[in-house]
Amino acid sequence: MRPAGRGEYDSLYFDYPYYAFERPPELDGTHRRHTVAIVGAGPVGVTAALELARHGVASVVLDDKDTVNDGSRAICISRHSLEILQQLGVAGRFTDKALGWRYGRTYFGEREVFRLEMAHSEQERFMPMYNIQQQYIERFLIERAQETGLVALRWRSRVRDVDAGDDGVSLSVDTPEGWYRLDADYVLAADGARSGVRRALGLGLQGEAYEGRYVIADIRMRSDFPTERRAFFNPPALPDSTLLVHRQPDDIWRIDYQLGPDDDPDEALKEASIRRNVGAVVEMLGEADDWELEWWSLYKAYTLALDDYRHGRVMFIGDAAHLVPIFGVRGLNNGFADAMDAGWKLAWRIRGWGGDGLLASYTPERRGATLDVFANAGRSTRFMTPPTRGYRLMRDAALSLSLSCDYAGGFANPRQVTPYTYADSPLTTPDTVPGFAAGPAPGAPLVNRRLGEDDYLLDHLGPGFNLLYFSDAGDVEPAHRESLEALAGGAMPLHCLVVGARVDEHAPWTPVPDPDRGIAAAYGARAGSCYLVRPDRHVAARWRDLDTAALYRALATATGGMS
Repeated sequence: MRPAGRGEYDSLYFDYPYYAFERPPELDGTHRRHTVAIVGAGPVGVTAALELARHGVASVVLDDKDTVNDGSRAICISRHSLEILQQLGVAGRFTDKALGWRYGRTYFGEREVFRLEMAHSEQERFMPMYNIQQQYIERFLIERAQETGLVALRWRSRVRDVDAGDDGVSLSVDTPEGWYRLDADYVLAADGARSGVRRALGLGLQGEAYEGRYVIADIRMRSDFPTERRAFFNPPALPDSTLLVHRQPDDIWRIDYQLGPDDDPDEALKEASIRRNVGAVVEMLGEADDWELEWWSLYKAYTLALDDYRHGRVMFIGDAAHLVPIFGVRGLNNGFADAMDAGWKLAWRIRGWGGDGLLASYTPERRGATLDVFANAGRSTRFMTPPTRGYRLMRDAALSLSLSCDYAGGFANPRQVTPYTYADSPLTTPDTVPGFAAGPAPGAPLVNRRLGEDDYLLDHLGPGFNLLYFSDAGDVEPAHRESLEALAGGAMPLHCLVVGARVDEHAPWTPVPDPDRGIAAAYGARAGSCYLVRPDRHVAARWRDLDTAALYRALATATGGMS
C-alpha cells in the first residue's frame, strides 16, 4: 500500500521497470515443447532459471505481472546466498548496491540487553548479511537472465490450469490476447504463497499459523545510524509490542511492528494509523530529521510446507513449497537454496549427466532443510511473538534477567539463517574412517579462503562438480595423476582444483596457491586429501587419503546413479 495520491508503483526512490507483453508463437498456432517451464518470475524462479542456464539448459519463465514486486518485502541476503549469486554471475550488482552488516542490538524497554555479532573474517569475500530491497533483487536477477540468451521471460502470462502427466506437463496460460497451451518436459513452480500451480494440482500446505501479525513499513529518512539489525521488546513507542528496524539503500528504513491481539488489522493498515505509529518509533529512535512514508503491508508468520516438493515432473520451490517466518531472515535465503538445488539436479538429469536418483533427492534435501528452519524459526517466532500468556511471561522473565545478567541476553539471539548440511541426503557419502580434524563435513557447504587481493577459493570453482585435491609438494601424487586426468577429461563437467600445486600450463586442472598451507589447515587436509563438491558447493564426499575407487563410487552416488 502507498500513501494517498500515489499510484501502486509511484516510489520515492525506485523506478519500476516495465516488461512488455510479447505475443507468444503458441497463440498463432506454432507448437513447441519446452524443456523447462518456470511459473513465477520472482527472485526464486529467476534464480532457478539462471542455474539451469549455467548448465546450458534453456527455460521459459511465466509471470502474470509486467514489472517487479512492489515494496521492500524480503530484504536480507545471507553470505551463503551471495555465494550462490556469485556462481550465477550476478553478485557484483548486489554488493555494489546492498548494505553489508554483521551486528545487531536487542532492547528490552529502553535498555540494550543483547549484542549480536555474526562471525566474519578476512577469509570471506562477503559480509554475513546484506540489506537490499526486493525490487532491486528481482531487477538484477532479471537483467542477468536477459543476458544469458537461455531464459525466455513471458510477462502478463497467468497459468490457470496444469495437466501433469508421466511424460510431461501442459500449462493453460492466459494472456491479454487470449489463452494458449504450453507444453514442457518439466515445470518448476515458483509462484509464491498463493501458488496457482499448487492449487491446480489439488495440493495443500501443512503446518502451523502463528497468532502474531506485523505491519511492515518503509520510510525515507536520513540518518547516521550504522547498518545494524535492531530489535525492541516492549518499546516505549509501542508498549507490549515487538519492533524491528533495518536500514536499506537509498535512505530507506524498514520498520516492522507487531499488532496487539485485539487490534483491528483494517484499522491498523489505514494511513493515519501507520503515520502515528511510525512517527512514535522515529521519535523513540531519536531521529530529528523529517521522514516520508513510502510503502506498507501486513505480515503473519507461518510454518507450512508441502509433504512432497516434487509431484512427477512438477517441482515446487520457494514459497510455493513452504512458508517460513521472517525472523532470522530465512524466507528468501531458503528459497535461493531451493532454486539452486532443483536447478542443478534438473539440468544434470536433462543433460544426461545424472540418474533418476537426482530428482528423487530433491524433497529429502530441501524439505529436510525446511523442517530445520521450522525448528529454529519456530523458536525465534515464539520468542518474538509469544503465542500464549505463559510464553510471554517466560519471554519477559528472560529479558528482565538479561538486564542484570549478561549470559541471559543470549535468549534474545535471533538465530540468523545458516546453510543446511545434507548429511542424510541419498547423494552424500559419509566419512567412512575418522581423520579429518577440520573442514566441511560431507553434506556441508564449502568454506571460503582468501588467496590474495580480490581473490578467493570459491572464485575458482567450475559450474559442474569440483574436485579439491591437496598437494604439499607442488604437484599431484603420481598414483593419483592418472585418475585426476581421467576425471578432468570425462564426459560430465568435473573441474579439478589442486591446492598447493605449481602452475603447469599442460595440466588439466587449476592450480590454487597455498603457500602458508592455510587452506589445507582449514580443510584438515594433507597431501593426497580430496573433497568431491557438488555444483551447489556442498561436499558430496571427502577422503583423508584419496581412494580412486571410492571416488568413482561417490561420484556415481552424488549424480543419482550416473558416473
